[in-house]
Amino acid sequence: MSGILAYTPIDNIPQIRDDLRATFKSGVTLPLEWRRHQLHQVARLAQIEADAICEAIARDFNKPRFEVIAVEVGPAIQNALKSAEKLEEWAKPEHPAVSESQKSWKPTVYKMPKGTVLIIVPWNAPMFLSFQPLIGAIAAGCCAVVKLSEAVPHFSKLMAELFPKYLDSSAYRIVNGAVPETTKLLELQWDHIFYTGNGKVARIIASAAAKHLTPCSLELGGKGPVFVDSMYDMELAAKRIMWGKCNNAGQESRFNSRDYILISKEKQDELIRGFEKAYKASFPDGALDDSHFASIVNDFHFQRITSLLDRSKGEKVVSVMKGRRNRQRRRLEPVIVKGVKADDSLLEEEIFGPVLPIIAVDGLNEAIEFINERPHPLMLYAFTEDPVAKQRLINETQSGSIIFNDTLQWIHELPFSGVGESGYGYQGLQYTFDAFTHLRSSIDIPKAAETTLSMRYPPQGEQALQLMRGAALKLLIPS
Repeated sequence: MSGILAYTPIDNIPQIRDDLRATFKSGVTLPLEWRRHQLHQVARLAQIEADAICEAIARDFNKPRFEVIAVEVGPAIQNALKSAEKLEEWAKPEHPAVSESQKSWKPTVYKMPKGTVLIIVPWNAPMFLSFQPLIGAIAAGCCAVVKLSEAVPHFSKLMAELFPKYLDSSAYRIVNGAVPETTKLLELQWDHIFYTGNGKVARIIASAAAKHLTPCSLELGGKGPVFVDSMYDMELAAKRIMWGKCNNAGQESRFNSRDYILISKEKQDELIRGFEKAYKASFPDGALDDSHFASIVNDFHFQRITSLLDRSKGEKVVSVMKGRRNRQRRRLEPVIVKGVKADDSLLEEEIFGPVLPIIAVDGLNEAIEFINERPHPLMLYAFTEDPVAKQRLINETQSGSIIFNDTLQWIHELPFSGVGESGYGYQGLQYTFDAFTHLRSSIDIPKAAETTLSMRYPPQGEQALQLMRGAALKLLIPS
């Protein structure tokens, strides 16, 4: 137990899982109307309790109310309602096109819920990153345990109070705690595990899941590169990058994992001037005490980020963006660092904070080479209007997604996933529904098909063999 948050007793966790499994086996979650009601309840929770949610997250790390509404609460409401609206379309059985002789077999793909699932949530966008997978699990007809982060105790405490008020507690439960509670959860068998976080923890989760052959969705982070074409409008690029980097004080992976900039040396100072102009417009007195700028979530991360920054051999540009700190309040102003080399401390790990290194490159070729020498990022950003450059970045690099000419924007109808070190498993509206859905194939062969099936029974004569050879071995293969 923390001073604020009551942890779920470890001995209760297996029973919680068993209770949810019993609910799932009862068939309660199968009717679409039941699922739709739960989705509407999710939307009601987010809408009615929006002020309480904003207050809780602000108490945890001063995340601005505008950011919480715009990036977390609002999308949660929209996605819950959209999922409820699309339930019939997503869940209806499919009938694939088959040969004429097999149509009477009624080939069907049923969209079946996987079962009882575990959702493990990080601290940085706790509302959206818990509700996004939960919405998909509800839509798919699964029961779910949501393990919230102990790093945001006010939010996690609030959700533990609100879930039973709005959702069916026999199907959806909160588990709060730290490593011991998560370890106990991972000892149990689940039908799917959805984790958002970092690669180190993801490996622990994937290893635990492998013992039960449990499928996973792992949304991880990584160092998201930003390539800025020398022909692009530097002031506009700087404005959009700075806006994204300042959101949540840079503590985002899904939307603004822009961890370093690749730009030609002759253009970097012009880009920096653009950053300074954008920063002054947003934070005239600096971000240190500005209510529109979040704090670092805890002392550990404050120390980690400042250590990376202090060990950097790059040049800190502090003429306008001072990079002031207040350790007691975990406040850290944005910092631009130029002249960063490939072996710099700022490139050791995902920064996950308001520090933006600039790496000078000779052009697109070197930028692509630099990106490809590193693990595949969750997001790759490029500011360019050159169609050839865009196509080369699409063809010659790998990332979960690639965003041209902006940051932080996302369309939930698109699939979202990492690749390689940045994770696997798609999500986003129907893609989240699909993550928690088993495609169960079915055929129903009528008695009348026995005539065409008769040749399969031994003893097969020469005629049956020739028919089989003609069906398979004489098919025309295009030259």
